[in-house]
Parts: sequence; structure tokens; C-alpha cells
Amino acid sequence: MNTLPDHLRTALNLAAVGVPPLPLRAGKVPFGNCRACADGACGGRPNMRNAGACQCPAPCHAWAAATTDPRTLTSPAWASVWRQAVAVAYHPGGAGVTVVDLDTAAALAWARATLPATRTVRTTRGEHWLYRGVMRSANAVRPGVDVKSSMQYVRWLGPGTGRITALPESVRALVVKEETTSAPGKVVSSLHGRATWDRTVATGCRHTERYVRTGLDRGLALVQARTDSGAGSQAFGVARFLAVQHERCPGPCGLTVIGEEIVAAAVLVGVPEPYARRAVTNGLQTAQGRAA
Repeated sequence: MNTLPDHLRTALNLAAVGVPPLPLRAGKVPFGNCRACADGACGGRPNMRNAGACQCPAPCHAWAAATTDPRTLTSPAWASVWRQAVAVAYHPGGAGVTVVDLDTAAALAWARATLPATRTVRTTRGEHWLYRGVMRSANAVRPGVDVKSSMQYVRWLGPGTGRITALPESVRALVVKEETTSAPGKVVSSLHGRATWDRTVATGCRHTERYVRTGLDRGLALVQARTDSGAGSQAFGVARFLAVQHERCPGPCGLTVIGEEIVAAAVLVGVPEPYARRAVTNGLQTAQGRAA
């Protein structure tokens, strides 16, 4: 056992107590999908938003790949990622907990005055407050405050201190408030089976497919890296930047499909879908009238 990579050893210890771990690569983000799982071609993991048929043995699909199965964690398909891993994360929903991520001094002051005491874990910018119970995740529910539970991952920073308490209604209410916010315009009903950008949807674009795909992939990585806060704002910025690149194209450039990929990336890290769509739509409008 002494020959195991340190992060794998940590993961096995977590799995043994029912906490589903996953490896993180440079940038403290999950490893990307393999080619067979790219762009949702495999149907997704069964525990994602829509049931899928993915049987890939690799740690694809970010938080949805987290597992307590030691045979999976130590399998040949996971061996290379553990050698490259820089940190370990876990799926809080799979562990039966909700994490309130507090990133600023003001957010900490609010939590201490408002939320019931519970187990806390120090972070580089603030604290994680852990509650027993599972709920929907959402970023930026208050300034400096994210809620991470289902469909989300959290970096493992130790067991923390204090006794964990039951998830209070005051935390659930933070997300309910966001869910009831009306989104302007028509909202596409589902992310499942979404189209992905390629030359077939951009017959009038002046750029090469490689140029656009590279820029889009880099933008998606920026959104997916914002797991602590600001993923919605990052999605807006990426959409706006990419739209500007197509201002002088005769069109069509498939900006709507590009937007769908950005929305999906934001939702993956916990941004509510209506909020993600508003942010991306506003970003694309910078140049959509001339480039779409």
C-alpha cells in the first residue's frame, strides 16, 4: 500500500467511510472526458441529470464519476490520472451532505449571524460549512456564497472541526430563491442530447474549425474551473469574447450552438440553468446580430 500515490490513498480512505472521491488535475478541475465520452456521445453517467448508458471505465463526467468502489479507484483505467492528480475532490451529494462555500469575510460574517453552527473546513479564502442532507447546488446564491451538493464536487481539504448538523431550511431557501427567479425569453427545455459546434452549423464562418473549437474548449475550461464562485459571470464573459471573434464573419457561425455548450459547462459546476442561459444569451448579444 506504501507504493500507492498519495492522492489515491486519500481517495481510498474517503471511499471507506462512504465519501465518493475523484481526482483533480492541474487547475484543481476534473480530468476531461475520453474520446468515447466527448460531447455526451456516450449518453452520460446514470447518476447525472438524465439517465445514460455510459459504461466507460475511465473517470469521465467530472463529479458523476466519483465512486466509493475501491476496485474502480485502483483500476488500470484510473491509474494514469492518479499519477497526474494534484488534489482530491468528492461528491457531497453522494456523501449525503451539502456544503455552503463561503469565500469572503463578509460571507463568513453573514453565515455566523444567520446559519446554525455545524462542521467547518478551512479553505484558502474562507470556510466550507457542511450540513447533513442533500439538495440542489447553486453558485452565487449570495455574494461570496455557493451551495454545493448534488451535481457538484468539492475539493477535499480535510475532515474539518465541529459536529455536523441537519441541513436547515435557511440554506434550502437560498436556492429556492434562485429557482423562482423568472428567466427572460424562451428557455430551452433540456441540455440532454444538445448539439455541439462543428462546421455543419457554421457554413458562413470565416474561421477554421480548429480555430473555433480551440477557442471554445479553452472558454469551457475557464467556466468549469470556477467551482468556488463566479461560473455564471465567467460564462457571460466567454460568450461575449467568442461572439466578438465572429463580428466580421458573413455568417452563419453557429453561435447558438456555441452558447449551448457554454450553458452546459456552467450547469455542470452548479449554475442554475435559467441563470446560465441568461448570462450566455446576454454575452452572445454583443455580436450575435451580425454573426449568427
